Amino acid sequence: MSKTSAGTGSSAGTGSSGVGRSVTHRRYVPYSHAHYAGNLVDGAYVLGLFGDVATDLCIQHDGDEGLFASYSDVQFVAPVRAGDVIEVTGTLARVGNRSRMIDFVCRVVCRGRPDLAASAAEVLDPPIVAVTATGTVVVRQK
Repeated sequence: MSKTSAGTGSSAGTGSSGVGRSVTHRRYVPYSHAHYAGNLVDGAYVLGLFGDVATDLCIQHDGDEGLFASYSDVQFVAPVRAGDVIEVTGTLARVGNRSRMIDFVCRVVCRGRPDLAASAAEVLDPPIVAVTATGTVVVRQK
């Protein structure tokens, strides 16, 4: 299943700089992405999704895909497993001349329950925060 935009934010109410604008993608994690025992998915999987969200956010804010420059903080706080549905959000935290600082969060919103049945799953209320990060992207000068 490919990424889909689910609740893409607008700049309304975020001020002229766009700070506070957010983009969210939701995705099912297929079993083909399990990398470790217990159907665990490696952390790089989520970092790739953060890059997709950053690209979407830069296109909306700047009309440019941007180029990811760095992460200043990444925290893996809970596992992501095959069979999960995750929601990845990027929020524009700071706007420089060409740089954009983005705060990211990945939440597990649904989780497979193979302990109950092969196709069993549940909605998590509240969702589990799995990964947080802050990253910087650079966009072309207008």
